[in-house]
Amino acid sequence: MRHLSSDPAHPARISRRTVLLAAGASLAAAPLLRPSHASAAPAAAGCVGLDDPAKKEIAMKLVSSAENSSLDWKAQYKYIEDIGDGRGYTAGIIGFCSGTGDMLDLVQLYTDRKPGNVLAKYLPALRAVNGSDSHEGLDPNFPRDWRKAAQDTAFQQAQNDERDRVYFNPAVKQGKADGIGTLGQFTYYDAIVMHGDGDDATSFRNIRRRALNKAKPPAQGGDEVAYLNAFLDARVWAMKQEEAHSDTSRVDTEQRVFLRNGNLCLDTPLNWKVYGDSYHIG
Repeated sequence: MRHLSSDPAHPARISRRTVLLAAGASLAAAPLLRPSHASAAPAAAGCVGLDDPAKKEIAMKLVSSAENSSLDWKAQYKYIEDIGDGRGYTAGIIGFCSGTGDMLDLVQLYTDRKPGNVLAKYLPALRAVNGSDSHEGLDPNFPRDWRKAAQDTAFQQAQNDERDRVYFNPAVKQGKADGIGTLGQFTYYDAIVMHGDGDDATSFRNIRRRALNKAKPPAQGGDEVAYLNAFLDARVWAMKQEEAHSDTSRVDTEQRVFLRNGNLCLDTPLNWKVYGDSYHIG
C-alpha cells in the first residue's frame, strides 16, 4: 500500500471530509472543464443497483484501488496513519479521520455494541481532537490499539455499518432518485467518500448541484451519459480545489473509461488505472 505523500508518483491516501479544506472555494469559482463528447448511450434503467452484493463488492475494490493501491479492501480494517493532510489519523476501510468526526462516531458505535473494548478509553480524546489534526490523548498507543481492535469482527462490522450509513447508502439512494445506473451510483459513492456531504462548495451535494447546472439526470428527462460527464467535470473541479486531491486519475483513467465504454451497469470485466497502476476485475 502507498499512503505517504512523500512519494510524488503515488499521492497520499486522502479522506473525503471537507471540514478542514482551505476556505474560499465557491460554486462560482473556476469554470467547469469542457464536457467530454462521449457517444450517446441508452439510459441504464435495466441495471441493478450498486447495493446489489456483487456490485457493492466491485465498488469496494474500486475505491480501495484509489485509496489503498490495492483491491483487497478487507485488509484495510487495520490501516491507520497520519498522512499529514490536516485531518489527524486516517484509518480503516473508508478513511475514518480523528479530526473530522466520523472516527469518533465509529468508536462510539463499537463501544455501544461492545463496552470495554480496547478503543473505548480513547473516546474523550477523540471528542477533544475533533476538528483538528491533534494527536493529544491518542499517542503513543492509539495506532497499536486500533490494529488490535481490527482483529475483532465486531469492530470490522462497525466499520462496515458506518461506511454504509454515512457514505454508501446516501450515495446509492440519491443515484436511484436521479435515475442513474450502477456506474452513476458509483460515481456518487466515490465522490462522497472523498468530499463528504457538507455545505461547502466541494461537498458531494454541491458537486451534484454544479452538474445539474449543466445537464439533467434521467429522472428529470436528461441523457444519462451527458449528465454523468457533467458530474465528473464537476468532480474534477472539486478535486482541483485542494492540492492533495489534484491527481484526478481516479476519475480520468477509471470512471471516465467505464463511461466512454458505455458500461453504465458497471459490468465486468473492468480494467482501469489509478496513479498509473493498472487493475482488473474479471
